[in-house]
Parts: sequence; structure tokens; C-alpha cells
Amino acid sequence: MSKSKRLMDLMMTVNRKKKFTVKELATEFNVSTRTILRDLQELSELGVPLYSEVGPHGGYQVLNERILPPIAFTEEEAVAIFFACHALRHYAYLPFETESSSALSKFYFYMSGDVRDRIDEMKNRIDFVIPSRQAKFPYLSILLDGAIRQKVIRIEYESREGVSARLIQPVGIYASSGLWYCPAYCFLREDIRLFRCDRIRSAAEDSSGTQPLDLRHLHLGNREALLPSEQEFASLYVELTEEGVHQCEAEYWSATKLHRREDGTGWLEGSLPKGDIPFLAQFFIGLGADATVQHPPELIDNIKRRLAEMMERYG
Repeated sequence: MSKSKRLMDLMMTVNRKKKFTVKELATEFNVSTRTILRDLQELSELGVPLYSEVGPHGGYQVLNERILPPIAFTEEEAVAIFFACHALRHYAYLPFETESSSALSKFYFYMSGDVRDRIDEMKNRIDFVIPSRQAKFPYLSILLDGAIRQKVIRIEYESREGVSARLIQPVGIYASSGLWYCPAYCFLREDIRLFRCDRIRSAAEDSSGTQPLDLRHLHLGNREALLPSEQEFASLYVELTEEGVHQCEAEYWSATKLHRREDGTGWLEGSLPKGDIPFLAQFFIGLGADATVQHPPELIDNIKRRLAEMMERYG
């Protein structure tokens, strides 16, 4: 086995094992312990986070941040990955903000000069614009970790009634129109609730001993399952012009309700939580003549009332 291949295999092995001894590696790779020590030194110089422990139960260990083995990308793949990360720069808050910036810098630094020149030319020719928000989202990483590891999170949440303490178990987080949202099981309400992350004033893993639920079957891909079970629902139907379809395509909540015709027009059809009527009334007023609500009547009445208030305000 060549030295370069052995180093590559050794990098993947230490990532997998996490803790090991020099003798174990020497036996596995059929080389001397002195050779393994030299290889480990080279891996450390390349950036693999190794540290040693002395004593009868000592050995080597890899720190939590694993180093992935080198991956060969084509020029087009490298440019695509760069701009996928570059698109996130408009988000002032990300669950992996520091890491994404570091990865982008490394990716750019190790590209060949001609590929860097191509990216520099493209930077001002392509963009991914989101609404500019003043809101802050400092707890995204805690919420995402809670969703992945099935943890109970204690938060302080600001709603119309004021700030209250809640125990929640996040299902995930998602961004929409420049804001971050977290669907989660609320132990206070004993049901799924949707939390706006900028209204979370504090968040930390709960230490009270509350047992997490098994929510592995819930995720952002099955949105209908995230609807609160205790809410009242109404039947929604809205006719849309082609522009109305385009506007609704940008809305996270409409994905399972939106239907398109061959001429570009379409319609929204599905169940509507009655608690969403005020939000949807405002949304459809914003669409103007590009949306015509046919039912539920409660939504139509809410739209009429808001329009009457606007007419009165403007004489």
C-alpha cells in the first residue's frame, strides 16, 4: 500500500474509531508502530484534531470536530457548492453561522486560480435575495440540536399575552421570508405549536427531568402531521391568477394546498386551521385581484371587515 493511500485510509479509520492505540492501528495496517506514529504526526499537521492520553488505558483520541477525507469535485460542482453556501450570507443568523463562513473560506482558498477568477466574476451576477429583517435569532443551534437529539428545551417565549416559560421539544427549524420558525411539541399546551424564533427570549436544555417524547415520526417533510390536533378546521378554496400562483409558491404553508393549471393559473384547496384566518385574510388582501377566496365564509367576512376598516381610514 502506498503512503498516500495509507494516510487516506488512516484518516477515515481514526474518524470512525474516535479512540484507538498505536498498536491497534499498526496491526490493522500491517506496519510498524514507528510508521503509524509518523503517519499520525502527518495527519495532525494536516489538521486532524488528535490528542494523546498517557497511562495504562491511554491512547489517541479524535476531538468532536471530525475532519472529512479529501473529496474530488469537478469545476462545475465546486462552483455550485460555493454559491450554495454563498447564498446564505443574507441570513444574519444561522444554526451553523461560524462553520458555514469557515467552510466557504476554506473552499475558496483551495480552489485553483482560474476557478477563483470565475467565481469572482459571478459574485455580482447572481444573488439570492431575502427580505431584510431586524429580528434576532440567537438560539437556532440549540433548537436544531434539540430536534435532532430529541431533547426537551426550556424557553422564554414572548406572545401577545406577554413572556411565559415553556417546555418544548423541537421538530425542526425553517426559514421563510427572512424569518425563522420552529414547530415543536409544547408541554404546556400538550400539542404541536409553531414558534417564531425571534420571539424566543432564552433557550437552554431542560434540567427538570421532563421526559422527551418519541417524535422521530414528525419532521418538516410531513407538514400536515404538524398541525395541532385540537384546533378547529375549515375548508379552504381560493382561485388564483398566474401571478397569484407565483406569490403563493413563495409561501411555506401553501405547498400542500397549491394546484396549477396548464395555463399558469391555479387554486388553493385544503384544510385551514381557523386560528390562521386573521393571517390569511391579511395575506389575500395583499394579493388583491390575483386571489379570489370562495370559502370558508369566516375568511371572506374577515377580509370584508378589514377592507371596510381601510376604506373608513382613507375616507
